[in-house]
Amino acid sequence: MSYIDGIKEKAKIDKKTIVLPESTDKRVLIAAAHIMEEGIADIIMIGDEEKIMDGAGWLEVDLSGIKVVNPKTCDKFDEYANLLYETRKAKGMTEEKAREILLTDYLTFGVVMVKANDADGMVAGCCHATADTLRPALQILHTAPGVKLVSGFFILDVPDCTYGENGTFLFADCGLNQDPNAEELAAIADTSAKSFYQLVGAKPIIAMLSHSTKGSAKHALVDKVVEATRIAHEQYPSLTLDGELQLDAAIVPSVAKSKAPGSEVAGRANVLVFPNLDAGNIGYKLVQRLGKAEAYGPMLQGIAKPVNDLSRGCSWEDIVGVVALTAVQAQLV
Repeated sequence: MSYIDGIKEKAKIDKKTIVLPESTDKRVLIAAAHIMEEGIADIIMIGDEEKIMDGAGWLEVDLSGIKVVNPKTCDKFDEYANLLYETRKAKGMTEEKAREILLTDYLTFGVVMVKANDADGMVAGCCHATADTLRPALQILHTAPGVKLVSGFFILDVPDCTYGENGTFLFADCGLNQDPNAEELAAIADTSAKSFYQLVGAKPIIAMLSHSTKGSAKHALVDKVVEATRIAHEQYPSLTLDGELQLDAAIVPSVAKSKAPGSEVAGRANVLVFPNLDAGNIGYKLVQRLGKAEAYGPMLQGIAKPVNDLSRGCSWEDIVGVVALTAVQAQLV
């Protein structure tokens, strides 16, 4: 069984309701049909039901069983508008503005449904920038208790790979924080460890990545990772974590023996924390495209309820996978 098939089976055990607000994208319509057919989650789509069903008919997919909510006719619209107003009034939100936003911004409408407990999570981003997905989630749902930083990660499932957890890795941060400082990198390591355990079910073994291994290079970029490793050991002592490590030293046992002898992480890492967004984003796309890995994300960690982003280059299969992961996250909230 593949990694994502295992996640789908977990999602089916305690079925959750996931909002897909981007109802005009054909990938979303195809994905919704497959999600319903496989019984992964219950789906809410936001928009005009006639248009959605016309699109489904044109694509020859079956959307029977999904719930469609049209903000213009929603019987809970006043309740949602008041909830948005009350949540954001300290930031200048007015009742009139709340109503206007909910009528025009389906992503915010979806997040408000999650806030109101009418849905368990939301997946969006196939035709919106990450900021469009993240902004309402942070403004309305806020961060989870005890979380210092919201960050993004990908689950990478690499075929025919003996590294990581049988070819499965968590890469962070690949989609959100552009240049995290040392304390932020340490916080990303902590939340990534929790996400890996929740979604993979194995012990997280965390490598703080750099172009240097144990002092092999001297540079301010290396210093940041060294300091992040120190902070992580101090603030999150239960983590199995080491750095700074080059990628090969982190995951290849033979290289680890020569570059980082004695490290409990080197050669065994399954959670890779990248020093900045450039490295993380380039790294995951190299593994996805050249290594033919399945890449699920960018998932978001640290928000009070699960809201996850999609790459605008995603396929409908990617959407199905991220919905399954979001449903499993929702089981653990």
